[in-house]
Amino acid sequence: MAIFQFEESTKIGTVFSVDTSTLIVKVKELEKLRKLQVNHLIAIKSSKAGQHLIGIINRITRKVSDDESPVSDDLGLNNFLLTENILKVNLIGTLIDKHGQKENVFKRTLDTVPEIEANCFPIDGENITKFMRTISSKENYDIPLSLGKYSIDENADAYLDGDKLFQRHAVIVGSTGSGKSWCVAKLVEQIAKLPMANSILFDIHGEYSGEDFKTDGIKHLRVANPSDLGKNGNLQNSVLMLPYWLLTYEEMLAMLLDRSDSNAPNQAMLFSKIVFEEKLAFLDSIGDTTFKDSITIDSPIPYKIENVISKLKNLDEERVPGARAGQDKAGPFNGKLTRFVQRLEAKSQDKRLGFLFQISNDELDIDWMNSLCNSLMQGSKQNDQKSGVKVIDFSEVPSDVLPLVIGLVARIVFTVQQWTENDKRHPICLLCDEAHLYIPERTSQDSASELGLKNFERIAKEGRKYGVSLTVISQRPAEVNRTVLSQCNNFISLRLSNAEDQSVIKRLLPDNLSGLTDVLPILDIGEALVVGDSSLLPTRILIDEPTIKPQSATIDFWKEWSNEKAEQDLPSAVMGLRKQSK
Repeated sequence: MAIFQFEESTKIGTVFSVDTSTLIVKVKELEKLRKLQVNHLIAIKSSKAGQHLIGIINRITRKVSDDESPVSDDLGLNNFLLTENILKVNLIGTLIDKHGQKENVFKRTLDTVPEIEANCFPIDGENITKFMRTISSKENYDIPLSLGKYSIDENADAYLDGDKLFQRHAVIVGSTGSGKSWCVAKLVEQIAKLPMANSILFDIHGEYSGEDFKTDGIKHLRVANPSDLGKNGNLQNSVLMLPYWLLTYEEMLAMLLDRSDSNAPNQAMLFSKIVFEEKLAFLDSIGDTTFKDSITIDSPIPYKIENVISKLKNLDEERVPGARAGQDKAGPFNGKLTRFVQRLEAKSQDKRLGFLFQISNDELDIDWMNSLCNSLMQGSKQNDQKSGVKVIDFSEVPSDVLPLVIGLVARIVFTVQQWTENDKRHPICLLCDEAHLYIPERTSQDSASELGLKNFERIAKEGRKYGVSLTVISQRPAEVNRTVLSQCNNFISLRLSNAEDQSVIKRLLPDNLSGLTDVLPILDIGEALVVGDSSLLPTRILIDEPTIKPQSATIDFWKEWSNEKAEQDLPSAVMGLRKQSK
C-alpha cells in the first residue's frame, strides 16, 4: 500500500517552472506558506502513475509588487498590489509505490521531471514518519546502524546503510565543542557490538582511552614510551613497538637523510646496500630458505641497526693503501658519511623514538610481524579479547614523526590486505581522528609526512578493492588533503563555524545539494547533517548520547575558576614530561 495518501485539501501549490533538478512552486494560500520551512520535504505528483518526486525546500519567497497598468474605469481602480508566494525546491529522488516485488521504494534518481501545474504536497505528520521508516536501511541488516533520530521527526530512528558508509569512505567533521567526539563514540560503540567487527581507531590525544572505553569489543594499544623500552612481551601487554625494519627505504631516508648535503647520493646508496646485506645476513643466521631469493630493500625483514651504523662508520673512517709502499690515503667514502652517521646515531639513541629503534629480541624475530598483524587486524571472534575495535593511543608520539608512524600502520594494514587471498580477506576500517595532523593538505616534498600522506591517498583511491575503508575525522576539513576528501562519498558534518571549512564541504557535495551547507553554522550541539551513499535522504540527525563517552568534554573555565576546592598536580605533570610517559 502506498505510504502517501494525500487529500486535495492538503495541497500547498503547483509547479510553475522546472529545471533539471530544481523547480519553482507557486503557493496561493498565505496560511499554507507560513507552515513551510526551509529544508522540509515536499512530494510532487509525477507524470508516471504510482510515483511521487521528493524535493527539499531550498528557499521560501513572498514577493509584493505594484502593477502600474491601468485597469477598467468600471472597477474604479488605477492600480493594485500583486503578491507571489514562491518555493524553490531541489529534487532529490523518486518514491515508487511498487517496484518489482517491493512496495514503497525510494530511489536517488529522477526518472521523470514534474509537469507544469503538477500538484505539490507537504510531507509532515504521519507521512514524514512513514517516509523516514521507508528510506531506513534497517531491514537490510540483523544489527542495523543508527546514530540517532531525525531532526524533522524525532520519533523516527535515523538508520544508515553500514555497507555503503564504509565501502565508499566517510568524513566526520565539526568544530570544537560541536559533539564530534560523541558522534565517533556512538559509531565505535555500535561497531564493537558486531560479532566479527574489524576496525582501528587512531587516537591522537588519548580521548578514547579512558575507563568508559574499556569495555567489551574494544581493545586498547598504546605506542611504547621510554619506560617500555627493551622489554620482551610488550605486544602481549598491549604496548605497541613499531621497529625501524618495518619502514621502507624511502621512509628511512626521509627521516635520516639531509637532501641538501652534497654527499646525500652516496649516503643513500651505501645505506641501501648495507641494509639489504644485513637483511640477507639475518635470513642466513636463522637458516631461512623461503625468503632469501625474493626479498627487496623494502621487504619487512628484521636486521640490526647497530650493524648498519658500524659498517657506515668503517667506510667513513676507511684508509686504503696509497700509491707508495707504506703509505695510505683516505678511502673513497672517507669523511663523506659523517653527518649521516651522526643523524642515524642520534635518532637510534633518542628515547622518544625508542618504539622505532630501541627494540627487544621479540621484535627481531622473523615471526613477530605475524603477531603484530594479528593484534591489529583480526576480527572480533578471532582474537583472544574478542575485540573488533582496536584503539591505538598515539598521544606520546612526537609530533614531527606522527604522520610517518601513523602512515606506517596504515600501509601495513593496506599491504597485508592486498596480499590476502580474496576469499580470506576480512574488511577493516581505519578511523582517523584529528586527520588534519597526518593527512594534511600541504606537506614539504620528500618529507616523512609526505610519505605518510601518500599511504592514505592510496587507500582512499584503491582501498575499496581490498576491503580497507577510511573514516576521516577532523575539526578543520580545510586543512585535510583534498585528494583524500574527494574520494569520500559520505559526509557527517556537525556544526562548522569557519567559512573556509564550510566551503570545503560545499564543494564536495553535488550542485543540487550544496544549499544544504547553509545550515552548518547553525546546527545545534550534537546535531549533524548527513549526506551521501549511506543515507538515501540528505538530512539532519540528532546524535544519540553514547554509552561509552570520550575524554573530550569541554572544560568549564568559569565554573572551575569559581571552585575553591579545585586541585592541581603540577609535580606529576613535570615528572611525566621528563619521563615522556604518563
